[in-house]
Amino acid sequence: MASPAEPASPVKSTEDEGTDCVSELNSSPLNNLEAKSPESALKRVLSFRRSKRSPAKDKDEKKKIPEPSEKAASPAEPASPVKSTEDEGTDSVSELNSSPLNNLEAKSPESALKRVLSFRRSKRSPAKDKASEDSGSLRRNKGFLPKAFQKKEEDSSAKNMTDTSVNKSGENTRAESIQQQPLSVMEINELIQKKQLLEAYASIRCLEKEVLSEREAKKYEDNPIEYARKAKDVDLLCNSVTNSIKSIVEETLDQFDIDESLLTSVVTVISKEEAAHADTQSPGSSESDGVGRPRKWREVWKEAVRGSAEKRVSKVPISLKEDNVSWLAIHLGFLRKHVSEDLMKIKQSVQKCYPDDYKVCGRYFESFHSAISSHLQELLQRPLEFNELYALLDWVVNTYYSKTLLGHPDLQAEVKTENLPQLLPSETWDKLKKDYKDSLAEKIKHYLDNILKLETREKWEEKQPETSQTKYDSSLSLDIQMFIGQHKNESGKILESLETATLEISIRELREFIPRFRKAFVEWYKERDDLLFVPYLVAYVNSFRDLIRSLQTTFNADTTELENVLTDVTMSFRKDVLDKLEQKTQPLFKKILTSAWMLNSEILDSIMSTTVQFCQHLKHLEQPVDKDFLGDAHKYVVREYIIQAIKPRKRMKTAKREEVGKKMKEEATVIRNSFKELGSNMDWLNSAIHYIANIISEKNGHKIKDYIEEMCQAYPDVRKEHIEAVLTCRGLDRIKKKSIIQKIDKLQANAESVADRTLFAEIDPPTLVTCF
Repeated sequence: MASPAEPASPVKSTEDEGTDCVSELNSSPLNNLEAKSPESALKRVLSFRRSKRSPAKDKDEKKKIPEPSEKAASPAEPASPVKSTEDEGTDSVSELNSSPLNNLEAKSPESALKRVLSFRRSKRSPAKDKASEDSGSLRRNKGFLPKAFQKKEEDSSAKNMTDTSVNKSGENTRAESIQQQPLSVMEINELIQKKQLLEAYASIRCLEKEVLSEREAKKYEDNPIEYARKAKDVDLLCNSVTNSIKSIVEETLDQFDIDESLLTSVVTVISKEEAAHADTQSPGSSESDGVGRPRKWREVWKEAVRGSAEKRVSKVPISLKEDNVSWLAIHLGFLRKHVSEDLMKIKQSVQKCYPDDYKVCGRYFESFHSAISSHLQELLQRPLEFNELYALLDWVVNTYYSKTLLGHPDLQAEVKTENLPQLLPSETWDKLKKDYKDSLAEKIKHYLDNILKLETREKWEEKQPETSQTKYDSSLSLDIQMFIGQHKNESGKILESLETATLEISIRELREFIPRFRKAFVEWYKERDDLLFVPYLVAYVNSFRDLIRSLQTTFNADTTELENVLTDVTMSFRKDVLDKLEQKTQPLFKKILTSAWMLNSEILDSIMSTTVQFCQHLKHLEQPVDKDFLGDAHKYVVREYIIQAIKPRKRMKTAKREEVGKKMKEEATVIRNSFKELGSNMDWLNSAIHYIANIISEKNGHKIKDYIEEMCQAYPDVRKEHIEAVLTCRGLDRIKKKSIIQKIDKLQANAESVADRTLFAEIDPPTLVTCF
C-alpha cells in the first residue's frame, strides 16, 4: 500500500506484480528449468506480468515495440501512456548483455539479478520512484529473498528466523527498491538437499502461508486442482525436510567430528515449526491436505535417534562361526567398545548442541539400550553352544553395567540404570539361563565321557596305579574336582543361582557317571588279563570316595544321593573282586577232602597264595572300606571250604576221619593267620571249620552233641540241613542223626543272632539221598 497521504498510483507497482506472480511461478511446469537460468526466470516473470495488464495497453505496446521472437501485435491496439514493464525488461536484458561485466555477472546469479533490477529502477518515472521511496522499506521476509541473499542472511544469524528490517545505509538503500522474487519448489528442494534447512524452512513457511491465505480468500473454489497441486508441493517439501532431519540425526554418530552448526539448525527448525503451530486448533490446520498442520518433527528426531542407535549397533563387526570359534565373545567385545565410544561422544559433543528439554543423553541411552536388547535377542535365535551362552550371560550381567560401559564414571550423571528396563525380557532371560544349564549338563557329561575314554586308552592297558603310603591313588578325583570347580566359579561370577545350579548339575551327572564307569571298567577286564584289575579297582573306589568328600568340604554340596549311589557301586565292586577271586580259586576248592588233597598240602597253599595276592591290593583301600573288602575275601575262603567239606561222599573209616579232621584244623589255622596278616577283623569266621573238623573226627557221641550245640550258638544261621550234612560226613547212621537233629530247633531258638554275621545262610546245603 502507498502512503495514506499519497493517492494510489494508477499503474500497478512492480512490487505488487511480483507478489502476484509467486504462486504462478512456483506452480509452472517449467519451474525446474527456470530455476537454473536467472535470465529465463526473469523473462518468465515479465511475461506473466504482461498478461496481467489491460488488453488496450498490450495492443499499444505491441504496436510500438514489436518482439522479434514473437508474432507482431495487432495495429488496431492504442499505445499505452506509460512505458510497459516488458519494454523495461527488454531494455534491461539489452543493457545486461552489453555490459563489460557481463561475463563476471553471468557467473553469479545474484549479481546478475541485482543488475537487471537496478537497471529497471533507473528507467522508472520520477513519480514512481517517489511513491516507492515514500512507501518505506520493502518487505524483507526471507521466504521472498533470492537464494544467494538468503545464504548471506543465514550466515549472519543461523538461529534467528524472524523478519528483520534493512539498515538504511547507502548500499541497502539501493536494495530497498529491488523487487524480491520467491524461491521455486526446485530451489527450495535444492536447499534441503544441501542441508540448508533454515533457508529452506523459511521459504516453505512462506509458501504455506500463501496457500493458506489464498484458500481462506476462496481463490481456489473454481480451481481445486490448482490448490491440490500447491498443497502437495508444500507437503512434499515438508516431507523432504523430515527425511533430511532423520538423515542428519542418524548420521551424526557416523562422523568423526560432530557438525555442531548442522545439529543446531535442526534444533532451530524444529523449534520454529513447533512455535508456528503452537495453536494446534488453528482453523488453518487441515489433516486432509497437510497444509498448516504440525509436522511433529521432534517426534521425527526421537525416531531418528532410535534409528541411529539401531544402525550403530547393527554395524558392529561380527565374524562367522566357521572362521572363529570365539566369534560371539569377540563380537560382544566390539559391541562394548563401539557403544562405549558412542555414548562418550554423545555426552561430550552431541549433548551441547541441544536444549536441556531434549534430554539428549537420556534419549540416546534409552535408544541404545533398546537396540542392544533387540540385537541380543536376535543372537539368541541362533543355535548357541555352551561357551557362547556363557559369553552372553557374562556380557549382560557383568560387562553391560560395568565401568567400561554404562557404569563409566563420566556417564553416571546421565545414565540412570534403575530407570532402564531389563536388558532382556523376563521370558528371554529365563530361557537363556535354562539353555545355559542344559548346555552345561551336556558339557559335564561329555567331559566325564572323555575321562572314561582316556582311562580306557591310556591307563587300563598300560601301567599300574602309583602307590602311596596308605592307598592307591588316581587323578580321577582331582580332574573332576578341577572341572567342577572351574565351572562353579565361572557361573558364580554371573549369578549365585547359576553357581548353585552348577553343583546340582555336576552331582546329577556324577550319579549317572559312576555306575556307568564301573560297568565299562568291569566289561573291559571281563575277557582280559586281570593283573591290573584289582589295583585299578582300588584306585577308583578311593577316587570316588575322595570326590564325594571334596564336594562336601570344598564346595559345600549336598551329596546324600551321590553317597547312596557310591555305596551301591562299592558293593558291586566287592562282588566284582570276589568274582575274579572265584575264577582263580574255584577249581582248587573242588579238590578239598579228596584223595589228592589228603596226599599233599599244595591245594590250600595255591588257594591262599592267589587269595593273598588279591588281598594285598585291597589293603590299599581307604578305611573302613578296606575291612569290608578283606572281610568279603575272608568269608569267601571259609564259605567255599565248608561247602566242599560237607558234600556227600563215601563213608570214611575212623582212622581216616581223624586224619581228615586234623588236616582241616591245620588248614583252618592257616586261613585264620593269613587273613589276620592281611588285616581282616572277621575272627568269628575262624571257628566254623574247627567245629566241622571236630564233629568229623570225634568218636564220642556226647561230645559230638556238645560241638553241635556250640556251633549253633556261634552261628545262629546254621540250619538242620547243614548239621545233617556234617553228621553224614561223620558217618553216623540215620537213627543217631535223627536224635541229634531233633534238638537243633531248640538250640537255634536259644541262640542270639549277631548283626552282619552270616555264614551258613550263604551256603546251600547239599542234597542227601537216603537209602531204605
